[in-house]
Amino acid sequence: MTEFEELEGVGPAIAEKLHSAGYDSLERLAVSTTSELMEAAEVGMRVAVKVINAARDAVNMGYEKASEVMERRKHLGHILTGSPALDKIIGGGVETQGLTEVFGEFGSGKSQLAHQLCVNVQLPPEQGGLRGKALYIDTENTFRPERIEHMARAVGLDPEVVLENIYIARARTTDHQMLLAEKIQEMAKEGDVKLVVIDSLTSLFRAEYCGRGALAERQQKLGRHIAALHKIAELNDLAVFVTNQVMARPDMFFGDPTKPIGGHVLGHAMTARVYLRKSKANTRVAKLVDHPGLPPESATFQIVEAGIRD
Repeated sequence: MTEFEELEGVGPAIAEKLHSAGYDSLERLAVSTTSELMEAAEVGMRVAVKVINAARDAVNMGYEKASEVMERRKHLGHILTGSPALDKIIGGGVETQGLTEVFGEFGSGKSQLAHQLCVNVQLPPEQGGLRGKALYIDTENTFRPERIEHMARAVGLDPEVVLENIYIARARTTDHQMLLAEKIQEMAKEGDVKLVVIDSLTSLFRAEYCGRGALAERQQKLGRHIAALHKIAELNDLAVFVTNQVMARPDMFFGDPTKPIGGHVLGHAMTARVYLRKSKANTRVAKLVDHPGLPPESATFQIVEAGIRD
């Protein structure tokens, strides 16, 4: 609380409120919104604005040189997927401080890839991991510990140890899902969490908000959820990997009618978007749809008992 008390206008009482509300660093305080701080710390608007501005001044949230950004990005972590071809098209694996989305039809390999990442993140860096733990928010009852055991043995890890380092939460509603996302900050602070999986991101939103009349409310809520995940990824240097459902466009007469759920709100917010589809002979085709620093490319991989492989 000492660093909070050093901010202009923050005394011991307000510092205690901030600490009790879960604010553990100046960086987290600086990226908060006024409404978030007012609700979490039970302070008025005037105090919230003053505290946030003071935190932003303290952590220097102004401009920086592109060369400094380049140097910082050299230290991003990457989690290998098990398929070198897939790793190549997404820039060397699933990267930290960003959101990676895979979407596709049922059976296209989204959950299998999520399971593989939960195993691989526990590998040492020289083997393509981050020696970290994983959090798995399950909205579709797709997590299977038996699959983790197979994949762990295939990479030479003790299945019992691997399972101990994966924390599962079954989300029942969109509010519950967003609450579980808020708890990530606490768990990341206590343990070495390097991967967050949400499988799937949109299924509960799709079920609860039906019809065009509820579309605006759904998209606003989904936008807040994604913004919170971005904040968590950046402040804790961890990777967020989400799967997404798809829908078929009946007005498409030519080309692939498959379209991801979430619209532009989701599309604009993702760091990397990968489209998975089934192919022949138990293979899957992954297409990089969008990435700020990479061109669209495709890769082919298989799902075998050992996991994701070329």
